[in-house]
Amino acid sequence: MDPWKLQPARDLGLPLGERLRSTRREGGLVDSCAQFSARALVRAYRLLYHRFRIIGAENLPADCPFIMIGNHASHLDAIVLAQSVPWRIRRRMYPIAAGDVFFETPIIAAFAAGIINALPMWRKRVGRHALNELRSRLHEDRCAYILFPEGRREPDGELLEFKPGVGMLIAGSDIPVVPCYLRGCFAALSRESKLPRPSRITVKIGRPLSFPGLPNTRETWDHIAAECERAVRALGGLNVQSPPT
Repeated sequence: MDPWKLQPARDLGLPLGERLRSTRREGGLVDSCAQFSARALVRAYRLLYHRFRIIGAENLPADCPFIMIGNHASHLDAIVLAQSVPWRIRRRMYPIAAGDVFFETPIIAAFAAGIINALPMWRKRVGRHALNELRSRLHEDRCAYILFPEGRREPDGELLEFKPGVGMLIAGSDIPVVPCYLRGCFAALSRESKLPRPSRITVKIGRPLSFPGLPNTRETWDHIAAECERAVRALGGLNVQSPPT
C-alpha cells in the first residue's frame, strides 16, 4: 500500500477573484454550506413553480467520474440538471459555464462559483490548455461535469449541432457520458426573458454512453459529439440523423 501523502489544494494561494475564475478551484466548508442551503431552496422553488419531474433517474451512474450533457435553451438548464442528482454526487459536480457570462463581474462570479459550483470556460479564447486542465481534473479528482455541447443557448428552442468539446474531455478513456433532454426550460426562461415563468420542467435521463478503446484524435472527438447529439435528440423525440457510413 502506498503511503498517504498530503496534497495541497490546487487553488492554494490564489487571490479571491482569481480563485473564483480558476478551473483549479476547490470547494471548502463555506462553499458546501452555501450549496447545500441553496439546494433546499431551489428544490422548493422547482417543485412549486415548475412542477419539476425527473424521468430515468435510475440511469445515473452510482458514482463519479462522468459527464452529464443536455440541450441548452435556458440559464435554468445547469441548475435543473444539478438538482437531478443526489447530494453525494452533487457536491463533486461542476457545471461548465461560459466565463464571459458568469465570471466577468465579482458578484456574478461569486454566485456561479459559490452557489452553482461552476467552472469557467472562456468561449472567445478557449484552447487545448483549458480543456486539458478540465480533462485532467475529471480523471484525477473523479468528479462530474455538467456540459452543454451546443456551446450556447438555443435562440428558438431548437437543438443546435454539438461541438467536439465533450469528445476532447473523454476520448481515450472509459468515462461515461449521460445524455439528458430538458423539456420546458425554454418556455420558463428563454434568452429574451428577464424573469422565469411558471412552466412545467421535465428532465429525461438516458442510459450512459461509453466510448472505450477509441484514440484521442479529432475524428474521435467528432464521432463522440455526433453520438451524444443523436442520444439527446432521441430522448427528446426529435429527428435523429443516421450515422455516416
